[in-house]
Amino acid sequence: MGPRNLRLELEYDGTRYHGWQRQKNALTLQGTIEEALLRLTGERVHLIGSGRTDAGVHALRQVANFHSSSSLPLKAFVHGLNALLPPDIAVLTAAEAPLEFHARKAARSKTYEYHILNRPVRSPLGLRYAWHLTAPLNPEALEEAARMLVGEHDFAAFQASGSAVRTTRRRVEEACWRREGDMFLFRITATGFLRGMVRSLVGTMVQIGLKKRPVSDLAELLARPDRTRVGPTAPPQGLFLVSVRY
Repeated sequence: MGPRNLRLELEYDGTRYHGWQRQKNALTLQGTIEEALLRLTGERVHLIGSGRTDAGVHALRQVANFHSSSSLPLKAFVHGLNALLPPDIAVLTAAEAPLEFHARKAARSKTYEYHILNRPVRSPLGLRYAWHLTAPLNPEALEEAARMLVGEHDFAAFQASGSAVRTTRRRVEEACWRREGDMFLFRITATGFLRGMVRSLVGTMVQIGLKKRPVSDLAELLARPDRTRVGPTAPPQGLFLVSVRY
């Protein structure tokens, strides 16, 4: 059979993994799924993800693709991989894609969501999926801060160290907070993200929501980036890759 380009949609709990990207001496999502593909097809493939989620970050709809000469039907890539993968990774769909399709380069935008549990007592059931804050957050201050992010800005101040990118300017299409009981949910859609950008933004906005700094600080950081003036980076367990648009 000729070469195929297969596109997978994945859901995973990133708690146990050292991020997406394969590493020599660490458990990663890419490495785990590639090993399952080797067992299923007999081929060693290179799995390309739409983005490299960090250690501890989760995904509801990660997109990945790989090239294969396997003649297995698409349903085998769903059922077969799910039988081989650990319970914290699932293949939701498998589809044929054009040979030139590249999960990362073809992505037009991505949506992330960050969850904060805001109550005095921790949640034993939610500790792997939210940042627990006991001091009350101000929803109006959070929403005012989020509105400042919409549009094209230089997010250099919110980029994790060790990154190498051509430009630190990104266009944010949507940024908003909503409250559901004790949970604050931050949702952001952008044409691209810098490494650590969402968690860094959340950390700074939380300081604003706790009235530890004025909203104007965020506008200043977007206008004149200074990494030393941003808030502490939010922990990874509250972050979810929600969807990728092509």
